[in-house]
Amino acid sequence: MNDTPDLAFAQKILAAQPFSVLLGTRLTAFGAGAATLELDDRAELRQQYGYVHGGVIAYVAENAMAFAAGTEPGDRPLTAGFTIDYVRPAGGALLRARARVVRHGRALAVCRCDVASVGGDGTETLCAVAQGTISFAPPAGSGRA
Repeated sequence: MNDTPDLAFAQKILAAQPFSVLLGTRLTAFGAGAATLELDDRAELRQQYGYVHGGVIAYVAENAMAFAAGTEPGDRPLTAGFTIDYVRPAGGALLRARARVVRHGRALAVCRCDVASVGGDGTETLCAVAQGTISFAPPAGSGRA
């Protein structure tokens, strides 16, 4: 029996995150240590100069890294910490966050994520780069905190 989580399973996890549902986040790729999240750019996600708010970019990067780390069977990823560098203001049709696992251990995974602003013509422009450490929660009912 294969208990490796697949895209449909991961999309159910995303749908169970009220904040992600509020933002309209979509999980478009998942597996083999990688995940891609997309989020439509809309007026209520922008800051005063008309660019996507940095907090929204940080959210999509952090969540994509957690999903990438959670591609292994039994993983229950929790972000332990991350850094993000904003390289260009974001604005376009949508944000696309592509994350991948750099190193996966028993207790921690180190991940990277590139966040791109995607124009209406499909052109991607890198707007942020993030790196994070993802820890793994113990299995439910294990008695471990």
